[in-house]
Amino acid sequence: MTAAARLWHWFDAVVLDLGRQFRWSFLPPLMIYFAAGAQGLTAIVGTFFVKEYLDVSAAFIAGIAFWAGLPWALKMPLGHLVDLIWRWKALLIYVGAALIACSFLIMFGLATRVAWMPEIMSMTAWYVFSVILAPCGYVVQDAVADAMSVEAVPRHDAEGRPLDKDTERALHTTMQTLGRFALIGGASTVALLNIWLFAGIEALPAAEKEVVYGEIYLLALLIPCISISGVLLAGIQKRLTIRRLIQQGMDAVRARAHFDPDGEPVKANHWYFTGGAVFVAMTLTVGLMDLPFSQEIVFAGSMAIVLTLMRQLIRNLTPAKARALVGTAIIVFVFRAVPLNGAAATWFEIDVLGFDQQFLSVLYLITSVLTLVGMVILRPMMASKTIADIVIILSIAAGLLSLPGIGLYYGIHHWTSAMTGGVVDARFIAVLNTAIESPLGQISMIPMLAWIARNAPPALKATFFAVMASFTNLALSASSLGTKYLNQIFTVTREVAGPDGAITTSADYSELGVLMITVATITVLAPVLAVWIVQRSFLRTTD
Repeated sequence: MTAAARLWHWFDAVVLDLGRQFRWSFLPPLMIYFAAGAQGLTAIVGTFFVKEYLDVSAAFIAGIAFWAGLPWALKMPLGHLVDLIWRWKALLIYVGAALIACSFLIMFGLATRVAWMPEIMSMTAWYVFSVILAPCGYVVQDAVADAMSVEAVPRHDAEGRPLDKDTERALHTTMQTLGRFALIGGASTVALLNIWLFAGIEALPAAEKEVVYGEIYLLALLIPCISISGVLLAGIQKRLTIRRLIQQGMDAVRARAHFDPDGEPVKANHWYFTGGAVFVAMTLTVGLMDLPFSQEIVFAGSMAIVLTLMRQLIRNLTPAKARALVGTAIIVFVFRAVPLNGAAATWFEIDVLGFDQQFLSVLYLITSVLTLVGMVILRPMMASKTIADIVIILSIAAGLLSLPGIGLYYGIHHWTSAMTGGVVDARFIAVLNTAIESPLGQISMIPMLAWIARNAPPALKATFFAVMASFTNLALSASSLGTKYLNQIFTVTREVAGPDGAITTSADYSELGVLMITVATITVLAPVLAVWIVQRSFLRTTD
């Protein structure tokens, strides 16, 4: 076989095959996932809003990230609710859209300095409320999108014949891969928009910057509209499919049942709703009482609730599958729970390296686009390697790819710039590093999602997705706690000036280097150690 023939065979197997497995029924949930990815439209403007208008610390920002991550634990009762109201689940999309729109409108009011808002609450309080409100909307929509991604996989071919198990399994895997594509595709689209919207903004006076920030939040109102459009399209497709099946000779009852889960009707399990109610009550109580270690108390309580519900869920699996699920969940949890550098690293890039809004948007776009490319190219690896192998590979890669960022802190760009006549400067290194590390973030989740789609009980798909998502998203809350602790140990401050221009807080990045080295070390060692322990226990996973 010639080199050209081998290249074409690889391209056909890796790229074209993914397109051949696409079904139009996939589009509605993909639109909802796309909207979730598009929430990054406000990420950069949010970063600069906090830096320029709120006098808060990096540890405080990490704390907000913790609280903002907790609504995702509510996917458990929401997922079970979706299974119970399967035929009316799309109504929840409208609820989520309303919550997301309210969050953007609050930020529009803050960015444009609406006069009456400070009379009710401080700017910081409004900001925290908005940051927590948005994920509440996204988690509602995500629970429905997961259920729709199951419903979107056809169980009959064009002639009405049932699909064989291998074909159905392949379509589930394709659906989950395309779901990640839609998320990153949304991020790529808004990154392009941000490059255009932020063009020349660094030269604008403060009042004109506020106008631009406000316009971006108004533009973000299109995001919930995309989700709603996905629901409307799903309704049209459902009616057309039922009509086609009836025309092919299927009776109306069976045609409508095509969109219902297999198995017995779902019975309400009070554990999922009780667990959700306890979670809400605990969170509100601890938050309103302003107890010491409130985040730690809520995290521990949330973990106890999620583990209890996971125990309820795995009773529906065989012992072998249950053990594999627990082992896989532990590995993925540790991988996602490693701490991050936090806002301090971004502040350093803005203040010291001179990265402006538009350049950060370019980095965001590079990350998004190359993640899409990486997911296509690395799809064979995801199909052939176990989750444990993938986590080890990604952890080591993440550790190595943190070195350029550490090097930038210690001034490596001064040396490289001098050696190359100014070509390999800080921005060149940042772009190159971003291009290399971009595909790694989403890859570990695709095998996990495909495993869930293949092994979840037919009548409890949404519940299964929701409980596992709650567990892995608690890992992100653990990551936020770890980030907060490290930012408290290694204190970093950026310059803050009052309305009169007087400096109220001086910039101090002296401990940032040690912080970044510590994060890189944990990023490699913690997941690798978790894999080593799990794979030598009875929880060993081969998926």
